[in-house]
Amino acid sequence: GDGWATGEGATYDVTGTQTDVGTSDNTFTYTLNEGTLATNYDITKVEGKLTVTKIENEIVITANSNTKVYDGSALTDDGYAYTQDILAEGDVLTAVVEGTITNVGTADNVVTSYKVMRGETDVTGNYTFGESVNGTLEITKRPVTLTSATDSKVYDGTALTNATVTVTGDGWATGEGATYDVTGTQTDVGESNNTFDYTLDDNTLAANYTIDTVEGKLTVTALTDEVVVTITENSGTELYDGTVKTVTGYTVTSISNPLYKETDFSFTGTASVSGTNAGTYNMELKPADFTNNSANFTNVTFVIVDGTLEITKRQVTLTSATDSKVYDGTALTNDTVTVTGDGWATGEGATYDVTGSQTDVGTSNNTFTYELNSGTSADNYDISKTEGTLTVTPVTTEVIVTITENSGTELYDGTAKTVTGYSVAISNPLYKEADFSFNGTDSVSGTNAGTYNMELKPAD
Repeated sequence: GDGWATGEGATYDVTGTQTDVGTSDNTFTYTLNEGTLATNYDITKVEGKLTVTKIENEIVITANSNTKVYDGSALTDDGYAYTQDILAEGDVLTAVVEGTITNVGTADNVVTSYKVMRGETDVTGNYTFGESVNGTLEITKRPVTLTSATDSKVYDGTALTNATVTVTGDGWATGEGATYDVTGTQTDVGESNNTFDYTLDDNTLAANYTIDTVEGKLTVTALTDEVVVTITENSGTELYDGTVKTVTGYTVTSISNPLYKETDFSFTGTASVSGTNAGTYNMELKPADFTNNSANFTNVTFVIVDGTLEITKRQVTLTSATDSKVYDGTALTNDTVTVTGDGWATGEGATYDVTGSQTDVGTSNNTFTYELNSGTSADNYDISKTEGTLTVTPVTTEVIVTITENSGTELYDGTAKTVTGYSVAISNPLYKEADFSFNGTDSVSGTNAGTYNMELKPAD
């Protein structure tokens, strides 16, 4: 316009203001100076525009990332960061971040909304926002170590087991876990793994864990207490008969520890003893003939109880004949020798020289001697000699029939022994046995050692 005349003018009160993004009039009022008359002017008032534009620098909101080991609970993080040094003083930015994960894996942590407030006023529009950056929520596997028990004992014949399983590392999450089937076992001396399997509980996912299994050791050590094994050699008793007699074998009569068995040792000796002649023979086993083969026992002692082969002497009774006759002027002799008892062994024996003689009326022993045959050893026999009697009686007209009960000698063996029958001697050769009869009992029996008479009677 023409402006103010020289020396005239006005004062101005400009009240226009614009803070946030937008446009408004730059309002003002004026007051004419003293000496300036309004009538001298056509005054037109034109208000300018105040325009505020958005800050061009972008604000980028980044959601927090976070991680943890699986524990069965959800991982969340509502934190965030944003570009600094852009917000005007007094402006406050808030954002909503949403994301959650419970099992092992990753999930986005997302900025779902944001705003800038100045007091109660939303001034979000004053700012330029770039694309928000998602964070990452990560659950890592929970490390768990399952260790079966290590245990040991001295061998006792029973299986060593231990069903304990120890959980280490981070352990199971609360309310989760597993059941265990421990199958490890060790009975004999040695070492083996304490094997086991596990089954996760229904609410326990294998994908949430790194599970390591460690098998303990089961160790059985040898029994060091002394084990005494008593070996008794077999014994036998045989009657000498000129042949080889043998006893073989042995008997395990006692083992001090019932856990130790006959199959735990071996024998490398000769369990046999032989002999022919009467006497006592020892088998003579030695402890060194026996070897412990069981690793479960380290202190095994073998004790030998001697057994014997005893060959007993044969009991032989040599009896010269008993005889008689009516005196006839000639010598009465009888060179018969009877062998009783056990008798001679096959192929052995003796020769006899019977010297007994009776001529006159009377009685005398039927004396004799004997000489063992070659190959017949007196050491193998107990020989008893019994001399019969020779009797010469006076001659009478009477006929004498002499009945001689049979005799016998037996070795006691616990069973009944019997002698039966009799023999007949007749003084007159014309008198015959068929001329008389017998109605008695010509038998005698006995069991115990002693002498038993048949006790025939003339009345028989």
